[in-house]
Amino acid sequence: MVGIGVPIAAIAAAAGSPMLGLVYDVLLLAVAYVTTRLAPSTEGLRLKRTFDSVLSVRAANKILLTVENDGDEEVSALLRDEAPPTFFASKREFRVLLKPGQAAELVYHLTPPERGADAFRGTYLRVDCPLGLAVKEVKLPTEQPVRVYPNVLALREFDLLKQRGRLKDMGIRRSRARGLGMEFESLREYGEGDDYRKIDWKASARRGKLVVKQYEQERNQCVVICIDIGRHMLSEVNGVRKLDHVLDALLMLTNAAALAGDFVGLLVYADTVRRYIPPRKGRNQVGIVIEAIHDLIAEPVESDSAGAFAYLASRWNRRALLVNFTDYEDEDRARTLVQAFGPMARRHIALLVRVLDPRVNEVLVPLPETLTQMYAQAAATAILEDRRSAGTVVSSSGIHTLDSEPQDLAASLVSYYFLVKERSLL
Repeated sequence: MVGIGVPIAAIAAAAGSPMLGLVYDVLLLAVAYVTTRLAPSTEGLRLKRTFDSVLSVRAANKILLTVENDGDEEVSALLRDEAPPTFFASKREFRVLLKPGQAAELVYHLTPPERGADAFRGTYLRVDCPLGLAVKEVKLPTEQPVRVYPNVLALREFDLLKQRGRLKDMGIRRSRARGLGMEFESLREYGEGDDYRKIDWKASARRGKLVVKQYEQERNQCVVICIDIGRHMLSEVNGVRKLDHVLDALLMLTNAAALAGDFVGLLVYADTVRRYIPPRKGRNQVGIVIEAIHDLIAEPVESDSAGAFAYLASRWNRRALLVNFTDYEDEDRARTLVQAFGPMARRHIALLVRVLDPRVNEVLVPLPETLTQMYAQAAATAILEDRRSAGTVVSSSGIHTLDSEPQDLAASLVSYYFLVKERSLL
């Protein structure tokens, strides 16, 4: 009907009667208005949005929309779920056609760019009206708050791969040894690569073939995770705050330790100790740690590492794996950390973890073709030299170090934890 208006307007102009076109336009608007009044009612539509209690940052979170038509009329509409505007949605609009009593399930994925709280703004429908001249826009009251935490979804992947014995798919390395000098668990047939010291000669003689002892790794050991949220953690790597990379790796380590039956504790510090969770065991401890770290923000203050570890030493004396997430890019900062963290290495296994920026190495790859590239490579070389010098200061003090780029941080950290367990270092 809208297309008919073109020749009518041409005829009206040729006949010198512009009112003819105006009358047609008014008539068309009137018909469109009437059709919107005749549009099927949406009062019987019910929409339920289902997702995890918390969303994982920088991960694709599944959102399920269940739409039901409890009314007496068929509804054809374009549905748009208004997620937080800063979130990336795999799909924003859906075409739905619901007969009376019918339901439909719609699925899309949301990727939040950062941690924090936000909300869904509601759900909008553009309902098709008779004759196709207009659509009727309706808002369903589906406003809903949402919280974004560190990458909790990765924990599910870890649990699943661990059950299947495929942790290597996440880059996590484990040795074949299940522990030496630990509690005896069972016997099995000797396999290539097994330690000959584990052969049970008496059992082998009885069975007429070589069998080896398997040992169960010790439980009830302790991992204490320390996070520096001072100014050294303000920088970004690949557009993501260094602290966010740390929190994702921390969750993976906490989950691995809890599954292994170990105690897990947490210390968060800047210029003062901000949060302390005494080491405890059990899967509930993972949830407690998640709640404690989900809203952490790096602050522009100088961290008091000495005060933080003195606080920890006064509250926990039992031998533990102490993992300290911080940063040190020069010898002066490294010496400060050694003075604060070094005494802990006498009683515990002390590990300093820092997140490396891959762009520094990327700058060094091509041969410089311009003056700007030459300056960039000179700066990158200086950064790497300072980093190596700082690492030498730390490692020579008896403190273990782990330097990793963001994509490998969680896997490298959990691999180190398993190595400590497998070698009975705790």
